Amino acid sequence: MPDSLSSASSAQRIWVVDDDRAVRFVLSTALREAGYQVQDFDSAAPALAALQEQPAPALLFTDVRMPGDDGLVLLDKLKAAHPQLPVVVMSAYTDVASTAGAFRGGAHEFLSKPFDLDDAVALARRVLPEVAPALAATPVPAEAGRDQPPQLVGDTPAMRALFRAIGRLAQAPLAVLVTGETGTGKELVANALHRESPRAKGPFVALNTAAIPAELLESELFGHEAGAFTGAQRRHVGRFEQADGGTLFLDEIGDMPLPLQTRLLRVLAEGEFFRVGGRELIRVDVRVVAATHQDLEGLVAQGKFRADLLHRLDVVRLQLPPLRQRREDIAQLASTFLAAASRRLDTPPKRLTAAALQALREHDWPGNVRELENVCWRMAALAAADTIGVADVETALHRDRGGRGSVSADPGQWETLLAAWAKQRLAEGAEGLHAQVRERVDHALLDAALQLTHGRRAEAAARLGLGRNTLTRKLGAGRRRTPH
Repeated sequence: MPDSLSSASSAQRIWVVDDDRAVRFVLSTALREAGYQVQDFDSAAPALAALQEQPAPALLFTDVRMPGDDGLVLLDKLKAAHPQLPVVVMSAYTDVASTAGAFRGGAHEFLSKPFDLDDAVALARRVLPEVAPALAATPVPAEAGRDQPPQLVGDTPAMRALFRAIGRLAQAPLAVLVTGETGTGKELVANALHRESPRAKGPFVALNTAAIPAELLESELFGHEAGAFTGAQRRHVGRFEQADGGTLFLDEIGDMPLPLQTRLLRVLAEGEFFRVGGRELIRVDVRVVAATHQDLEGLVAQGKFRADLLHRLDVVRLQLPPLRQRREDIAQLASTFLAAASRRLDTPPKRLTAAALQALREHDWPGNVRELENVCWRMAALAAADTIGVADVETALHRDRGGRGSVSADPGQWETLLAAWAKQRLAEGAEGLHAQVRERVDHALLDAALQLTHGRRAEAAARLGLGRNTLTRKLGAGRRRTPH
């Protein structure tokens, strides 16, 4: 049957496909009141049958989860027969797999349930003027693994918007900059962009640039030849070569030294480079996703980050909200982490009481989702009963029963004690006191931060306001000296 989208008789016709009678009724009513001709169907089969007997509509709304063919299967069949037909996919399950599957199949838009009827009508008004000149969309075959559990969890508006953005961007060969506080899940976003992209069968390679000493980072990125420097006994293939045909995730890009930024810019622009100490020109096809918790524009203003590199990396920016701004997701996240911990520990599943869940929601979560995950693992391992109560939460958060911090002394008491100690040492004729105190304070702060972040140096440095290399240098200095 020829595509009739451009015919005047179908210009204002809309079809609604949803097995939920209430959704069909309210959406169809709202669209009719807006002046459209609306026909509704309770599943994909009658809608496909109707296409054999009448012209295609100007616009179609479809649910995802329905008996028989689901909305994504319907989308594939519609696009095969009528590539210009704009389809709006609706679902209450706004995860990365659903949104990416919809956009990969050629969906015009993804509408999260529950939605505002005014928004749906406004969407129809935006779409219909575009119908006549619309370009054909070629559906991309869905890849295996659609049923894999999503790695990003959340149902708040901010997360739904993020999932929709990932679904769209996964199909586009664009550089993406992921920003957000430490522990918000930036690598999960990069992994989702790769997993739902045409590059999914290629490698996903991740590198935390802050975790590699500056003198080794160039070799780690681009590789080196045997004999390129002392200790280089054999050829080393760098991360760019490892990621050829796939995606390279560069975390904490703001910590990259300026000389390396210049070389990275060339690779991004030309797609080619030399290994350290090599003469062979290496060509790669890599999509780069970068991430940072820092203000890159501020670093550019300070001369610490190249403006042209920022523009190259920041084609599209995705901002991850901190956990304290999406507390409604804590219940779902905690349930996911507790279930994972129970499976790994081979223990019965544990659940939170209402009071325990409220205690989690009231915490500020400076470490964001990563901190919540660690807390859930501690609770799964240490809670004696299958039900986790407030006391278990407070123990996992390292707090006493009164909700206070574990340090009960007056916050200013250490200054008084330090002053008394300094007076005594000066009276005894001690020299070099300032250097001794600074070293011991550094040691105490570094130990505390590393314990809190479970040894993750990049995160510990960020929490202390230090650069990753500064922290590494201080740790090395501390090991070389004997404490006084």
